[in-house]
Amino acid sequence: MTTQKFMGAGQLIDRLAAQVGSKDMAIGILQKRGHVDAKGNLTAAGRVRDSMTAEERAIDRSAKKQQRPAKAFKYDPKTNRATLKAK
Repeated sequence: MTTQKFMGAGQLIDRLAAQVGSKDMAIGILQKRGHVDAKGNLTAAGRVRDSMTAEERAIDRSAKKQQRPAKAFKYDPKTNRATLKAK
């Protein structure tokens, strides 16, 4: 599932499609999340996510999940995951 393609901003659909192996599946996932509408267009929330890089999205996911500030995380591009920084 790890890919180094499509790491920049504006590549939300392409990045997810590369990870799951299908653009249709990626759009379905993004529709369930509310990031894409029924016609396949980005919603307001989707445009916000699309404007982020893969790093920013990973840090945002971790910060929300762990309820900590984004600056408390470091990003690993090999795994596309953000983990807490060592103290």
